[in-house]
Amino acid sequence: MESNPLHPFELHPYVPLSLFGLDISLNKAVIMMWVVIALAAGFLYMAGRQRRLVPTRLQSVAEVLVEFIRSMILDTMGEKGLRFFPFVATLFVFILFCNLLGLIPGTYTVTSQIVVTGAFALFVYGLSIVVGFALHGLKFLQILIPPGTPFWLLPLMVPIELVSQLARPLSLAVRLFANMTAGHTILAVLFGMVVSIPLIPVAPAVKIALLVLVALMMASRHRVFAKAGMLGLVGVYFLIAVLVSVIWLRWLPFVFTIAINGLEVAIAGIQAYIFTILTCVYLGDAMTLHGHAEGAHEAR
Repeated sequence: MESNPLHPFELHPYVPLSLFGLDISLNKAVIMMWVVIALAAGFLYMAGRQRRLVPTRLQSVAEVLVEFIRSMILDTMGEKGLRFFPFVATLFVFILFCNLLGLIPGTYTVTSQIVVTGAFALFVYGLSIVVGFALHGLKFLQILIPPGTPFWLLPLMVPIELVSQLARPLSLAVRLFANMTAGHTILAVLFGMVVSIPLIPVAPAVKIALLVLVALMMASRHRVFAKAGMLGLVGVYFLIAVLVSVIWLRWLPFVFTIAINGLEVAIAGIQAYIFTILTCVYLGDAMTLHGHAEGAHEAR
């Protein structure tokens, strides 16, 4: 077991390179980004190459993805926000592929680097500022004044809103980075426990007896459920888990690893969605100078 569970997140240059004093060395993260771009582009190209009235499975997945992103934009920015569809779709697909491919053993999760998520967040927030000033000019500064704020509250509300605006890119970057790093760290720790935990010496006769007991409990679980309700069924499965862990204690962390790995798949999609929907919200606020829900209604 590795002494440092954060070791998989370390980056070491494969090909040291520098440009005008900047380190642009080729490392695992750079290669992984190239792989993500190639796979995402290949997926979308193959899905849209032969569009059919009766779509193939690949085309159906792509159509669902496009409609999902389109609905996000319409709900937050309205019809006028569809001009940002290429940018929002690219951002969502890239982050989603980075999160999912990072779950494959031997690969690297690009979004576990704060410099990557920070660059995304700064670009998104900078784009919203540019869009706001381009559409409204100096009137865009009204975003620091919530609608209906009394004049005498402005000295208090403007600094609060300014801090809130400046915290947007920070929270956007840290949320994605923290979730990806924490999930992969837990997986690394559990895999290490599978290797490091010793087997409990149990006599073969005891193992056979426990296995027979587990089989009897599995066979009678429905009768227990009928007599004791849901609590009895939960108790049966708990006892089965305890007995199995006594026989194979070493593999118990591996079972939890499988469960958490499934949870990580869901988190990968959820975090891509959260990052993208907040991007749409920030752009919607810049376009309407109001809350995203009201702005989307006005844009429609």
